[in-house]
Amino acid sequence: MARPDKSVDAEALALRLFGRIAGDPERLGVFLAETGLSPATIRAATREPGFLGAVLEHVSAHEARLMELAGEAEVAPADIARARAMLSPDADWEP
Repeated sequence: MARPDKSVDAEALALRLFGRIAGDPERLGVFLAETGLSPATIRAATREPGFLGAVLEHVSAHEARLMELAGEAEVAPADIARARAMLSPDADWEP
């Protein structure tokens, strides 16, 4: 597992993780179901300010999902938590 990086680029990390989600039909289906988005609305949603924070909240919502995506993206789960705190400062999270 990768070591935490103190200088996480939160937006770049969220985009990278969203790319992994969007590239897998099963993961994308779960993301759409959990966020209430649809294939017709997702493109517009990606332009909204809170979208990337929502991606990180989705990734962090389930430990197995977090660990799997962190491993695939070669980042530490702590980096995802740090990025989530940057993009969703009101979210309830543990450092």
